[in-house]
Amino acid sequence: MSQRKKLAILVGGGPAPGINSVIGAATIRSILEGVDVIGVRDGFEWLMKGDIEHVRPLTLDAVSRIHFRGGSYIGISRANPTKNPDDLESTVISLLRLNVSQLITIGGDDTAFSAMRLEEKAAGRIQVVHVPKTIDNDLSLPPYVDTFGFQTARHIGVDIVKNLMVDAETTQKWYLVIAMGRKAGHLALGIGKSAGATLTLIPEEFGTEHLRLRSLVDTLVGAILKRLAGGRRDGVAVVAEGVVLALDPGELAELENVERDSHGNVRIAEVDLGEILKHKVQERLKQIGVKMSVVAKNIGYELRCADPIPFDMEYTRDLGYCAAKYLFEDGNAAMISMQGGHFVPIPFKDMIDPETGRAVIRLVDTSSTRYAIARRYMIRLRKDDFEDPHELAKFAATAGLTVEQFRKEFEYLVANEPPTLHFSDSAALEASSG
Repeated sequence: MSQRKKLAILVGGGPAPGINSVIGAATIRSILEGVDVIGVRDGFEWLMKGDIEHVRPLTLDAVSRIHFRGGSYIGISRANPTKNPDDLESTVISLLRLNVSQLITIGGDDTAFSAMRLEEKAAGRIQVVHVPKTIDNDLSLPPYVDTFGFQTARHIGVDIVKNLMVDAETTQKWYLVIAMGRKAGHLALGIGKSAGATLTLIPEEFGTEHLRLRSLVDTLVGAILKRLAGGRRDGVAVVAEGVVLALDPGELAELENVERDSHGNVRIAEVDLGEILKHKVQERLKQIGVKMSVVAKNIGYELRCADPIPFDMEYTRDLGYCAAKYLFEDGNAAMISMQGGHFVPIPFKDMIDPETGRAVIRLVDTSSTRYAIARRYMIRLRKDDFEDPHELAKFAATAGLTVEQFRKEFEYLVANEPPTLHFSDSAALEASSG
C-alpha cells in the first residue's frame, strides 16, 4: 500500500508580515481536503543538504491562531538551491523522500526563482506554486496589486517617521532615514509620501547610469538649504537603501569587500549608507559655512516581523487558501495572486525576464501620476527655483554664496527633473466617463 502524499510549505528570503496567515490558511484548507501538511524548517537550508529531519507536522490546533502574529512559524532562510545543480537535485529528492507531492513556497523574487527551477527539476513529480511575499513590493504583479507585507511595513514605517518628524522639529535637527528596498523604492516612497517626509530618494529616479555620491549628497544638502531659507532647521529625508546599488562602485569602497548572500546579492545592511550620507552631508554643509545637526536612522528590521494589519491578514489568508485550492485542482508552476478580489494564477514562464533569466522586478514608475504628486510635495531644489530670481537669491544667501556660485554648485541637480504634471480637459473627461 502506497504511503499517503503530503503538502509541504516553506518560506525563503526575509521576513514579512503575513507569512503565518498564509501558512495557517493553506494548512487548514489542506487538512479539510484530507491532505497531511508539513512545514519545512528554514527554507531550503536543510533540504538541499539531503537533511529531511528539519520538518514539523502542521495541524489545525497548531495553526488556527498564528495569523495574528508576525515572523514565520516554520522559520526562514536565504539558502539558494539553484547555485549548484546537485543542491537542486538534492532538494527534489529530499521532498520525495518526505513523500511530498505538492509544495507551496512563500518568498520574494529569489525564492520565486528557486521555486521555478525546482518545479522544472521535479519534472512533474512535485506540483509547485509560489506565494509572493516581500515588504519591498517589487514582484511582477499588476501595478495595483501589492505584495503581502508591504502595507503593514508601510504602516509601521509611517508611525516611526511621524515620531521622528516631531523629534526633528522639537530638537531642530535633520533625520536621514534609510528604508528597506533592495532594488525598488516602493517602501521608501510609500512611507515618505504617506508621512509627509521632507523628501524621499529612490533608486528609480536616478535612471540606469551610475549615480555619483556627490549628486545624492547635494540633493539632500539642497533640500536642507531650501528648508532653511524658509525658516526651518528641521527635516526628515527617507532614502531607499537600494540607492547603494545605483552608486558608482568606485566611490564606495565598502561595496568591494562587503559580504553577499547565497543569491549573490550585496548585503546592503553591511554598507552603512545612513552614516556615509550623514558625514558627507555635514562635510558639504561645512564647506559652505552652514552648521546643522544630522542623524542617521535605519528602519526595516522593525517592520519585517510586525504583526500584520487587518489588510494583510485578510489578504494573506486568501492567498494561502488559493495556493492550496489551486494545487488540489491540479494547478502547477504558477505564482498565486489576488487581483480585484479574484484569484489569478500567474504562470512561472510569464515571470522570467528574458534578459536576465531571473524573476522580473517591478520598479516604481517615475512617469506615473502617483510619483509626480510625491515629487510635488517634496521640499527639494526644482527647476522653477532657478527661474525665480527672488527665490534663487534667497537660497544663495542662505548658503553664503553668490547667485552664480549657487547655480554652479546645485543647478545640475534639476537637469533630469520629471516634467510638470498637467491634467488636460480631455484626460479629465475621459477619466470621469470611464
